[in-house]
Amino acid sequence: MSPTSEILTAERILEVTEEVLRRHGPAKATVVDVARALGVSHGSVYRHFRTKAELRGAVTKRWLDRTSEALAGIAAAERDPQARLRDWLASLFDAKRRKSGDDPELFATYMVLTAEAGEVVGEHIADLTAQLTRIIRDGVAAGVFASPDPAAGARAVFQATGHFHDPGYAPEWTRPGIEEEFAALVDLVVRGLRA
Repeated sequence: MSPTSEILTAERILEVTEEVLRRHGPAKATVVDVARALGVSHGSVYRHFRTKAELRGAVTKRWLDRTSEALAGIAAAERDPQARLRDWLASLFDAKRRKSGDDPELFATYMVLTAEAGEVVGEHIADLTAQLTRIIRDGVAAGVFASPDPAAGARAVFQATGHFHDPGYAPEWTRPGIEEEFAALVDLVVRGLRA
């Protein structure tokens, strides 16, 4: 099937945009490059995304949503909140490390794109802290966490663990001893939340 005989969807455009960004980098990737890779006119791309900035924001959101979706199942699970919190934080750290280590060029591209897409990043952080809030709220309901304001507690946990998920710290995620530092911080956070 040739590219032009496929139905052009927003998802297909985002898939190809990611490949174009990987190939050309954020400074040189254009809507025309995306259209060319799809075998369509750039006007066809603009029918789905009105501007280059909107397209870049959408591809950034798609990238960030992969992490949020992977963590949502842990947050919603019906099991011990302490174990869920540990698993959630470990999964977040692991997801961020995989993104930075498996495809460093694409990770660098997304570092540029997330700097441009403040609203998208803000929504991502809000989603993650909402997931943490659910875990802490469930812990309070179960009597294992003491937090007068689960949402404030979630924001505090997110900020306290930033060294292990904020992409600005990515160069440190492979150094010796990082796993032990992470485990010590998670233990401290869980002890701090206990009733």
